[in-house]
Amino acid sequence: MTATPVTPLARPARLRPGARVAVVAPSGPVPEERLATGLDILRGWDLEPLVAPHVLDTHPALGYLAGDDRARARDLQEAWCDPSVSAVICARGGYGVQRMVDLVDWAAIRAAGPKVFVGYSDVTALHEAFAVRTGLATLHGPMVAAATFLKDPRTQESLRATLFAPESVRTVGLDTARALVPGRARGVTLGGCVSLLAADLATPYGRPSARGGLLLLEDVGEEPYRLDRILTQLLRSGWLDGVAGIGLGSWEECGPYDEIRAVLADRLGGLGVPVVEEMGFGHSATALTVPLGVLGTLDAESGTLTLDVPALL
Repeated sequence: MTATPVTPLARPARLRPGARVAVVAPSGPVPEERLATGLDILRGWDLEPLVAPHVLDTHPALGYLAGDDRARARDLQEAWCDPSVSAVICARGGYGVQRMVDLVDWAAIRAAGPKVFVGYSDVTALHEAFAVRTGLATLHGPMVAAATFLKDPRTQESLRATLFAPESVRTVGLDTARALVPGRARGVTLGGCVSLLAADLATPYGRPSARGGLLLLEDVGEEPYRLDRILTQLLRSGWLDGVAGIGLGSWEECGPYDEIRAVLADRLGGLGVPVVEEMGFGHSATALTVPLGVLGTLDAESGTLTLDVPALL
């Protein structure tokens, strides 16, 4: 049975000066000093950050988690359902979303209406959950306590412009972007960390297919053979059948790029669709903000993703 193609999702409203934004930690523990620096950046944009109660928690037995699963889920849900909050931004990634995503009341999230949601890395699992459970477009973008956000002005400006003036950033792609496989394709953006997309297969929160979509992929800390295994699983499961085009971000700590590139070309080159590499999103020195759930065109020759509409209303 052929899967239904990926379709555009509902876009939330852009932010206005003075907007209240909640900061949550659905994954790993957050360094307090980095959080403080990130909050100051948000305040400099004339936003009012609200830190969720358990953001600085650490799980009592599992130190790689930012507190108890239920507490992390409650923070996300209460932040989203707070009518004074216009956006929810994650503090950092790491690991832990898959442990808490089942504990969120997605009916309550849906009833609270559309808001801006920002994150990447482990947060990929929440991007998929928002798409599947609420039909809401989200932002694959830098997080408040992430080192790249704190240090890189271009990363900061990409997120700031997307939040406040999304029509000004309808074309995404760094100068490093180039064709791995030539061509041009149209579709709806989806994706994130490829290991999380593979881990979401056959769960209630992962989409059954990337058919018709512009799939944006990146990852961190996965050796070439592990990336091969992840991509092979997506191929064997049929999840990549009918994908329209693929944009590739960063592969930090995954090994020499020529080895990574060989794996990507081997596993994705046979799909017969355009593939653009080094577009500048994910765990990179500059991490551009990219909307997920928006119709656009991927052009391998120019190395760009051009959105049909702004990321936010």
